[in-house]
Amino acid sequence: MMLAPTLACVATTGASAMGGPASRNDITDIQGLRVGRAENGGAKTGVSVVLCDQPFTAAVDVRGGGACTRETDVMNPGGLVETVDAIVLSGGSVYGLAAADAVTAALGEGGRGYALFDMPGVPASPIVPAACLYDLANGGGKDWGRTPPYRDLGFAALEDAHRGGPVMIGAYGAGYGASAGTLPGAVGSASWRGEDGITVAALVAVNCFGSVTMPGQDDVYWAWPFEVGDEYGGRRPDVSQMADLEDWGAAKLNPGLRTQTTLAVVATDAALTRDETRRLTVMAQDGLARAIRPVHAPVDGDVVFGLASGAREIEGPRPITLTRLGNLAADCLTRSIARAVHQARP
Repeated sequence: MMLAPTLACVATTGASAMGGPASRNDITDIQGLRVGRAENGGAKTGVSVVLCDQPFTAAVDVRGGGACTRETDVMNPGGLVETVDAIVLSGGSVYGLAAADAVTAALGEGGRGYALFDMPGVPASPIVPAACLYDLANGGGKDWGRTPPYRDLGFAALEDAHRGGPVMIGAYGAGYGASAGTLPGAVGSASWRGEDGITVAALVAVNCFGSVTMPGQDDVYWAWPFEVGDEYGGRRPDVSQMADLEDWGAAKLNPGLRTQTTLAVVATDAALTRDETRRLTVMAQDGLARAIRPVHAPVDGDVVFGLASGAREIEGPRPITLTRLGNLAADCLTRSIARAVHQARP
């Protein structure tokens, strides 16, 4: 009798018999999704845009105690609109919400958006949820007065998304001025395509309070058991150094408090309802807990958005398939976090 490959086997071989990373190993492996980014070097901040070529079913799950968001209520169960046109992740805390204004205006100019009735002269309303991370104290020039750079960054990131291409992993977009504990923060992404052809993927902007590496082993990521190949270094822990539960390793204060955030988008090409997309998103939050310690603190603003294109129908019992997809979404998010920080490190 042959046993199913273990997670350790997957990490060694790069893929199991059940599937593996799709062609780009990022969220653009979901057909119909494009990602753009823009940065402001002087202010040490940036914006990332996830553009949906057609409306995607959407959901959100907020776990952090200090979230900075826009249009998340419209994604709750029972709301009128079940789809979104784009999602914006931005630096700048509350100032960064202006990036979503720009994306909304540009998409509306192009005729995108929701309209209950088609009425001449009445523009549709693009649905563009957003979340922002806190990078105001990173040493960049924030003396912008009444003209923060985020509206311009939103337009530029959307234009970059229209050009297509793989996700830039590292200090780009919303992760440009971020920090992951005491390490550089960044944007990361990963994907997984199962043998049934359904793809799940994640995109993350890591600006966490907690540490992504193990105490005393700053080259070993908490996400190590989920690594595919050596996508973030291939290092394994020395278990003899894993005793002190009060040691937070490379957290920003050890222990202590500061405003921080990890923002993420998980996506699939499966045909999911809004409630099912919400469950996928809730399950994906476990990916943060696998890769960051501590996480979901009162000083964090952790937000995960979920997207489903509906391109592939689910076969077999839907609850079982949804459970599998939610677990894969968490795995992709775990890997995305470590890939982001690994790429951003000197």
